Amino acid sequence: MTTPHPYSDIADYRHWRRAPGVEDPAALDPVAAPKFTIGRDEAVATAGSCFAQHVMRHLAASGFNTLVAEEAPAIHRTNGGAHFHYGVFSTRSGNVYTARQLRQLFARAAGEFVPETNAWETAEGFIDPFRPSVGPFLSLAELEADRAYHLSRVRAMMADLSVFVFTLGLTEGWMDRDGAVFPLAPGVSGGTYDPARHTMKNFTVDETVADMRAALAALRAVNPAARVILTVSPVPLMATAEDRHVLASTTYSKAVLRVAAQMLSDADERVDYFPSYEIITAPQVRGRYYGPDARAVTEAGVSHVMGVFLKHYGGIVAADVPGHDPAAGVQDRTHLDKTEEIVEVLCDEEALDAPRASRRAQKTGRQQDDARKPRKPEARPAAESTRDPRELRRIRRERRSKA
Repeated sequence: MTTPHPYSDIADYRHWRRAPGVEDPAALDPVAAPKFTIGRDEAVATAGSCFAQHVMRHLAASGFNTLVAEEAPAIHRTNGGAHFHYGVFSTRSGNVYTARQLRQLFARAAGEFVPETNAWETAEGFIDPFRPSVGPFLSLAELEADRAYHLSRVRAMMADLSVFVFTLGLTEGWMDRDGAVFPLAPGVSGGTYDPARHTMKNFTVDETVADMRAALAALRAVNPAARVILTVSPVPLMATAEDRHVLASTTYSKAVLRVAAQMLSDADERVDYFPSYEIITAPQVRGRYYGPDARAVTEAGVSHVMGVFLKHYGGIVAADVPGHDPAAGVQDRTHLDKTEEIVEVLCDEEALDAPRASRRAQKTGRQQDDARKPRKPEARPAAESTRDPRELRRIRRERRSKA
């Protein structure tokens, strides 16, 4: 007996009407078969855009061995460490939005690339151009010591991880004259925008694939067994540098990243793609996973994504895992709301919606562009990040009053 046509006997998940999710959005599960699973004892590292912060948070709450290679000093473990980007990702990298940023981060950690721009100075202190939301630092020496330590911990993360979860966020990036790519345009959170020096680069599929392959090669040079899970952030662009509607730029960016992720996964058995983007944006969920601003992803959406992730990569049902509920162990809903607010605030791109940040950065905007030798990486800096936040606020108020 011959098959009438190639679609006659396909599995339900390959057919739009038969695949679960149309009638019951909570049943949506667009994963067919993951390439590998994650053991509870395997070290899972995360990096990428804002959405990657949710992955780190939920994996830790579900009992997985999330790798925190750059831990908070004792003073911050119970006193707002997340505000200083400790524990948000595996290292204190801030948001790594583009594949080029990841490639350059690994190259900087290996001592193979030293960007020309060293620091941005503002009225409140010194800003790391490649981690603008980490700091500000009270002196250039503090910034450089903290950066050296950070890059040493990036190397440790690369060597110690079993699985690397990276969330691709953007294709638009701002490039310095030496090719260094910033997470934010100069002038937004520090520095001075110079059209003769700084250019906007909107990465293509081929460029994104090439950058990711270079980053994966760097990772496997120190950790040949590393496995990688790629995701695409469902968070729309806050703003676009292209002369077109931000929605059109968002669609372009996510399409490029989605195609690049598939190409990387198809070509490498140790690279898998997880469809977090599809779950949040699916017509089946009818927009319910976005907040009132049509941009922020709700906790319900994140829980759906992580439930599917845990099912396929962890072999468990999320509802049966103690601590999977983000509210578990929290005294009241108000505290949880504050926690969720922290996650949203720690997105560099949010600065594009804050004119005050722009004005502050432009007060002085003096760049520190001195080429320098890398400092010894292993010494723990006596940096601003180790101080009590109340002391930092007092020092900054005094500095502003004298200005």
